Amino acid sequence: MLRHNQNIPCPMESQRVFIYVQHLMGSGHAHRAAAISRALVAQGADVCFVSGGFPIPGLNPGTLIQQLPPARAADLSYKSLEAENGAPVDETWRTRRCAQLLKLYQVFRPHGVLLETFPFGRRLMRFELLPLLDAVGRSQPRPLRASSIRDILERWRTPGRNEEIAGLAKRHLDLVLVHGDGNLTPFEDSFPGAGALKACVRYTGYVVDEPEGMLESDAGSGEILVSSGGGKVGEALLAAALAARPLAQKATGTWRLLAGHELPASAFQRLQRDAPEGVTVERNRSDFSVLLRNCAVSVSQAGYHAVAESLTARASSVLVPFADGGRRERSTRAEIFAARGWVSVLPP
Repeated sequence: MLRHNQNIPCPMESQRVFIYVQHLMGSGHAHRAAAISRALVAQGADVCFVSGGFPIPGLNPGTLIQQLPPARAADLSYKSLEAENGAPVDETWRTRRCAQLLKLYQVFRPHGVLLETFPFGRRLMRFELLPLLDAVGRSQPRPLRASSIRDILERWRTPGRNEEIAGLAKRHLDLVLVHGDGNLTPFEDSFPGAGALKACVRYTGYVVDEPEGMLESDAGSGEILVSSGGGKVGEALLAAALAARPLAQKATGTWRLLAGHELPASAFQRLQRDAPEGVTVERNRSDFSVLLRNCAVSVSQAGYHAVAESLTARASSVLVPFADGGRRERSTRAEIFAARGWVSVLPP
C-alpha cells in the first residue's frame, strides 16, 4: 500500500525542478519534500531545494539546500511568524526574503515548480508565494506548476476561504499532488472545494523514506519506540510515556523516546533527567525507519511521516493524535487507519 513516491510525475534527465518548502511547527513537510527531491535527483533532474524553515539536522534532499532567512509559526494559532531571534517578522524582513526567493527562481530558470502545501495552507507565506507564482506565470516558456499536499488537510472554518483557495489553485497551478490514497483519504473529504480542481488532482501514494545501506542494522531491536515528531509540541507525549513505563508489561525492556530538534532544550533536559534506567531519551535520528522496522511497538502522535513510515515498516503502531488548537488532521488519520485495523488509537 505504501511505497516510495513512485507515481509522482518526474521530469526526464536535464530537467530543472524548483522545490519550495516551509515547515512552520513540525518537520514532516520538509522530510516529505526532501524525499521527493532525492527521487527527482536520482532520475537525473537538477533540483533547487529552497527551505524557509529553521534548519533540520540530517535533512537530505540529495542536493544543496538553499536556505532562506528562517521563520516558524509563533504559536499553535498559526497567525504570526517569528524569525531566527524569536522576534516577530516585520515588513522589511518580508521584503528582503521575498526578493531572495525571486532571485533564486530567476537564476535557476526551472522547467517545473513544486510548492509545499500552498495555497491549501501556508497562508502566512502569501507575501512571497503570490509574487513567486506571478513570476512563474510570466515566464516564457512557463514552467509546470504543482502543489504538494499531504493526505489530509486541516479544514478551514473561515467563510469563503475554500473558494478563495480553489480560485488561487485554478489560476496558478497545473497539478495538485495529493500524497495519499484516494480510496483511503479522498481529497474532497478534507477540502470542500476539491470539485473545482478535479482535472488537476493526482494521487501519488504515500511518500516514505527508504534509506539504502541501513536496513540490515539491528538498531532498536525489540524496543518500545516513542516518537514525538520534529516539532516543539512533543513533551506531553514523552512525559506520559515515562509515567506509563512502570505500569507496562514490557517495563523491563528498553524504551527509546525520540524528541524533535525544535523541542526546547529545557524540556529535553527535563525528560532526560526523569528517565529511569532502561529508557533512552534522545533527539530524532536519521535512521528512524530502521528503528521502526526493528521495534516491538511504535508510539507516535499520528503525523503523516510517522504513520506512513511505521506502516511501511510493518511496525505495531499505537497512535496518540496531537489535537491541540482544535486541529483534526491527525485524529482523522488515526480514525481512518484504525478502522482498517492497521493501528491502535489512544485519546490524546
